[in-house]
Amino acid sequence: MAHIIVVGNEKGGAGKSTVAMHVATALARMGHRVGTLDLDLRQKSLGRYMTNRQQFLAAEGLDLPSPSYAELPDIDQSQLGPHENAFDHRLSMAVAALEPTSDFILIDCPGSHTRLSQVAHSLADTLLTPLNDSFVDFDLLAHVDTAGEDITGPSVYSEMVWNARQLRAQAGLSPIDWVVVRNRVGAQQMVNKDKMERVIEKLAKRIGFRNAPGFNERVIFRELFPRGLTLLDLRDIGVKNLNISNIAARQELRDLIKALNLPGVNADF
Repeated sequence: MAHIIVVGNEKGGAGKSTVAMHVATALARMGHRVGTLDLDLRQKSLGRYMTNRQQFLAAEGLDLPSPSYAELPDIDQSQLGPHENAFDHRLSMAVAALEPTSDFILIDCPGSHTRLSQVAHSLADTLLTPLNDSFVDFDLLAHVDTAGEDITGPSVYSEMVWNARQLRAQAGLSPIDWVVVRNRVGAQQMVNKDKMERVIEKLAKRIGFRNAPGFNERVIFRELFPRGLTLLDLRDIGVKNLNISNIAARQELRDLIKALNLPGVNADF
């Protein structure tokens, strides 16, 4: 069976699609077969990223290792039984179609609570949650006191993950390996940064996730999207000398892949 990676939280702007595309492409470049799904049926950032890649490679006559991408299939709702949900069937059909030809299936979820996202989380072998390094984003996971030091209780997204874990346990599936990735961490020692680090460590022990390094804010990520490229493709399109920022970003991706500890994956690239 394919190992399912779900990239999700319930807040936009945390870098989910950038992380999803880079993880999927890194795995493809390491020789793994990777299928991808985008559950944001309105914006489809990952879907657009994949389409941009296909069009750019075709226009330039390039053949670079790439994940495959599938749309959710349409179904005849008249064939559904009582209490059956159309979104459940569309997602299960898409996963079933990708599974025979995929070592990994990566599912990018929308930045909001939807039925599709809820079901996808229950399918996750690895759950990857990008989080901007701010208490605004942290509030998605847990509430803190006014000093930003003590956790007063879990928040909506953590409760959804808990429910997904319960569903997997009832089905006899392995536990979700939940990895929270801190994006846009400031380079300087700041009070906010230190507080965030402390409360995330507390919460990790309390609700059961692992911390992993994410991506700093870099212009290169915004520049790559229109061509559907990732940091790992730059040399293949003729960029011979990577600048310091690009080299640092590649190392961040390497550190993230290593931290995910995916089955059969060696992060040497």
